[in-house]
Amino acid sequence: MTFTLYPDTRLALARDSLVGLSVGDALGSQFFVPGRHLADLTADRLPPPPWQWTDDTEMACSVLAQLAEAGRIDRDALALDFAERCEPYRGYGAGAVRILRLIRTGTPWPVAAASAFDGQGSCGNGAAMRVAPLGAYFADSTSRVVESAQASAEVTHAHPEGIAGAVAVAVAAARAVRARLDGDRPDPGRLLAGVAAAVDPATEVHRGVRRAAELPGRPLPEVVDALGNGSRVTAQDTVAFTCWVAATHLTTIRPRYAPVSRRAATGHHRGHRRRIVAAYTGVATERGCPPTGWPPGSRYPTGPADPNPPRPPLSGPADGPAGARRSAPRARLDHVGTGTSGVPAAPEASARRRAS
Repeated sequence: MTFTLYPDTRLALARDSLVGLSVGDALGSQFFVPGRHLADLTADRLPPPPWQWTDDTEMACSVLAQLAEAGRIDRDALALDFAERCEPYRGYGAGAVRILRLIRTGTPWPVAAASAFDGQGSCGNGAAMRVAPLGAYFADSTSRVVESAQASAEVTHAHPEGIAGAVAVAVAAARAVRARLDGDRPDPGRLLAGVAAAVDPATEVHRGVRRAAELPGRPLPEVVDALGNGSRVTAQDTVAFTCWVAATHLTTIRPRYAPVSRRAATGHHRGHRRRIVAAYTGVATERGCPPTGWPPGSRYPTGPADPNPPRPPLSGPADGPAGARRSAPRARLDHVGTGTSGVPAAPEASARRRAS
């Protein structure tokens, strides 16, 4: 069975994915705050609001805003938007700040992206962390998911592994959407095998996701030993594991974050925020908005509450009024909503299907 998505359905599904991503991002960010303990998370004791979102949500907003406006990824426009909206206090890595500063001051994005790591380009997991809404948007076409994910990654990640990580997460999100629209719970191994098939076979990301397809139901320590845990903050060390978590717990929330945080509590903490973010990309695509009260006091589907006012982006001669254009996810994406209430119509209701 193949299907075609109406434009409003695409946006509703992508916005669902953004909500899940932003909540996972904001929740994970709370465990960099002194006095917070990951044991509280596994015990379902949530941090008090507000939860502040980070660079992952910020860049995902840029991806979705471009899809809403143009229906495709324009790499030049996306690179400039990333650069203009970069606020380092949101948690951008030093390498990302350098790349975006170069773009902002006039360096073409291919040159800026390729300058990282002595000309190798970045193989970090950042492109993968922001891409899930794109996968949801193009869920009716794997080829468009792959092409668009590559384009969205290339503006900051020139290394093949960084690009492959984005493709894997986008395809995983697309397959979760298809399962939602079909009313089906796919076998985790089959889902992951489909993801691996869409990823460049020359990459370690491909090999990791292929290994993940053989591990459904296996104990967490065994999975981490085989796939990594995100502590290196690379696509190779992060993407296969997060895809395994999402595929294994596609229809639930708490079982998805609890094993991740337990492993992080044993000392592997550097990447736990990114792992939780990737895991939550499946929450929205499978079940819509997170549960009421995540976080307390927030309104959905608009992203987590965040009290920080807009701040100027990267310093430099090009700054000027750009800071005035900055805004939170809700303000940037109000136009994506499909109804006057701001709550998208049920995507399942407007999916147009045809027999293949």
